[in-house]
Amino acid sequence: MSYVEDPLEEPDARGTRTEVQHFEVSAEEAGQRLDNYVHKRLSGVPRSRVYRVIRKGEVRVNGRRAGPETRLEPHDRIRIPPVRVMPRTDPGQPPPQLCATLAKAIIYEDDRLLVLDKPAGLAVHGGSGLSFGVIEALRRLRPNESLELVHRLDRDTSGCLLVARDAGTLRTLHALMRGDGVEKRYLALVRGKWELGAKRIDVPLRTDTRVGGERTVRAASSGKRSVSEFRPVQFFGRAATLVEVKLRTGRTHQIRVHAQHAAHPVAGDDKYGDASFNDELRELGLRRMFLHAHSLSFAWPQGGEFSVSTPLPPELAVVLDELGARTDRTRRGELRADGNRPR
Repeated sequence: MSYVEDPLEEPDARGTRTEVQHFEVSAEEAGQRLDNYVHKRLSGVPRSRVYRVIRKGEVRVNGRRAGPETRLEPHDRIRIPPVRVMPRTDPGQPPPQLCATLAKAIIYEDDRLLVLDKPAGLAVHGGSGLSFGVIEALRRLRPNESLELVHRLDRDTSGCLLVARDAGTLRTLHALMRGDGVEKRYLALVRGKWELGAKRIDVPLRTDTRVGGERTVRAASSGKRSVSEFRPVQFFGRAATLVEVKLRTGRTHQIRVHAQHAAHPVAGDDKYGDASFNDELRELGLRRMFLHAHSLSFAWPQGGEFSVSTPLPPELAVVLDELGARTDRTRRGELRADGNRPR
């Protein structure tokens, strides 16, 4: 698989260039993604540059190339090439408003897990000029804990986000995810009337990196197998449909690209969506992408079921109310199908 890479940045005289580094993954570090592991080892290096050196094959795992999403095993041997490291500056404390938001967002906690109902607009981790994402802020708030993201949500996606409180829990949940043992369900509003019924979309997806560092995903036979199961929940005439999506794999932007592939793009999606449809929904009050991770469930290998769910946030629920009211008026003949009043 080939990638379009960012041009290398000009060296900065303020930074220092590291030597080749070799590490062995400990039992406590196992289960992490390769990109997260390397980013921790290269303190002061932007995450975008970490991605580049991995994509270019300069980071080796047991002497071989590996992708950024590779899960590390105990005793894996990691080679990190020379890179320029900028002097580290203390980002300070998370903004008080972010701390307050995260405190309210924690909906479940036990000795193994935190579950957040992540608001839209918050990145799960920092990078690209952002000092604090969800995980960095949580670590500052709980400095004596070894918190790690179990999975990711797009910045503009709200809903259930799992955070492991120890390395053993992280490894357990990653193993469950690799074996399809974690059921993740999302709610999305899509364009048009979904007439495909319960539809399983099994279309491989490929991630490319454009100049400037922007990642984009597209359906491609050369991509990784990606499976989503769509089910219509509520119809709004022929204008839109609320669907529930069960993920069988967890690729970047998977629901958004599969919905686009099915000719029913997600409402409010500026990257893969329909501009006219987005403008129409904006008039009804939609100010973000309509995608919400509403439930997570799995069985602990040691025994016991775990399930958590979150309702649609108010800013999405009100859009459905407006759509429903408009659909009712259309049926009564008070509005044309395009939403305008008849003359």
